Amino acid sequence: MGEPLRELTAGMPVIYGGDKVTYVTAELAAAFRPGDRLVVVQETGDLLHIPAAEWDVAASAVGRAYAAFAKMGSVPDEAISDFYEAFAARLADDTAFGPIAEANAADVEQAKARGRSVTRLVLDEKMRTGMVEGLRAWRDAEGGRGEVVETVVHTGWRVELVRAGLGVVGFVFEGRPNVFADATGVLRSGNTVVFRIGSDALGTARAIVAHALAPALAEAGLPDGAASLVDSPSRAAGWAMFSDPRLGLAVARGSGRAVSQLGAVARQAGIPVSLHGTGGAWIFADTAADADAFAAAVYHSLDRKVCNTLNTCCIVADRAADLVPVFLDALERAARRRGTNPKLHVVEGSQAHIPSDWYEQVPIARAEGEVVEPKTETIAVDRLGVEWEWEDSPEVTLAVVPDVATAVELFNVHSPRFVASLVSDDPEAHRRFFETVDSPFVGNGFTRWVDGQYALGKPELGLSNWQFGRLFGRGGILSGDSVYTVRTRAVQEDPNLGR
Repeated sequence: MGEPLRELTAGMPVIYGGDKVTYVTAELAAAFRPGDRLVVVQETGDLLHIPAAEWDVAASAVGRAYAAFAKMGSVPDEAISDFYEAFAARLADDTAFGPIAEANAADVEQAKARGRSVTRLVLDEKMRTGMVEGLRAWRDAEGGRGEVVETVVHTGWRVELVRAGLGVVGFVFEGRPNVFADATGVLRSGNTVVFRIGSDALGTARAIVAHALAPALAEAGLPDGAASLVDSPSRAAGWAMFSDPRLGLAVARGSGRAVSQLGAVARQAGIPVSLHGTGGAWIFADTAADADAFAAAVYHSLDRKVCNTLNTCCIVADRAADLVPVFLDALERAARRRGTNPKLHVVEGSQAHIPSDWYEQVPIARAEGEVVEPKTETIAVDRLGVEWEWEDSPEVTLAVVPDVATAVELFNVHSPRFVASLVSDDPEAHRRFFETVDSPFVGNGFTRWVDGQYALGKPELGLSNWQFGRLFGRGGILSGDSVYTVRTRAVQEDPNLGR
């Protein structure tokens, strides 16, 4: 065993990836103290500094959840149902919810003061209702623990494959308070959960724990620590949590680069990962597209900015003359609904299809406030996959393409391979589209249907794209009842069996 790392020096070489070298910066060397940890991301060479205090906070939360999991096997399903009802009831109760609303309002104001986007942060009545409905859906759901999924019968004995809890599920996610409640869905199938929320929403999370989550756990008699918050605003606490091999699954939600980095940290610690990072949906309109159906698909895919919002639109050239104006009108109407102007990015080669007045300077509603900029800008083809993180001004990319096959190729190469929707009245076109587009979520209309609760009636823990390849053994929607393992049990009727 080597000696503990006590200091770093500026310029110190660090090998990563087996054949590459990165170097310690002067800033990192100055910040490092005895007891701190350094995680070297083998995929990128990133040097992640985890102060000892952040490591201890994360390890303590994971430890509580790990100890709780050891007790979950003896917790009846009825107690888990009681927990969801108690949690939901407190969120629905105005008295209990009051401090949570106050904490969220403070988080929103502080985020605005820092020029941060708050579209996902505001815990309004619609989000609150969704959280309550989601928890009650888990209350009424079948957990699946102990379910025999397959039986193999032999002479004198049989083998049963039995569903069981996976273990501790670790979540790191952006400041969206409803995900904080949804993440407890993994308890339904016998798991425990530990989570770290983004700093923007930490005050809201603390209030939810104090006034709803912790009291519900106690009332239902669930083990202490069954749902544990890593109470730290530091990203280092997330790195520490995802380095802890006691996790059975690491789930990351948020921006693309941060999610990729967290996934790499967990993978090199030997922890399975479920990543929910880069979003942005694509809509394709082919020769057989109905103009009204296309306009509706665009408009209803731009009600707010989330991962399944329309990000890129491809229109075939032989319909550009009539469908580009339809697209622009739908984009304008989506912006007027929010009291602002839209922002358009047009791919090089498609500029001629955009009217000249669309290139004028207009006010665009950004997170930092209103900014005057061109209503339309030209981008290179290799930027087709950029996810536009807009605040109030709907922001979309448009490409006019020779045919749908070309558009599908662009999607497969440049997009995060997430949501693809084809507007067409040609059944054969839809068949070819489904066979060739490399996307876990495929539709024929608006893109915002991609949501676990909306589509499947199950609160989602995250939506996975195929940016890093297709997912092994599961779909793109991660829900509480999809987090499990399978145990194998032998039942011997003949005591004289032998080999």
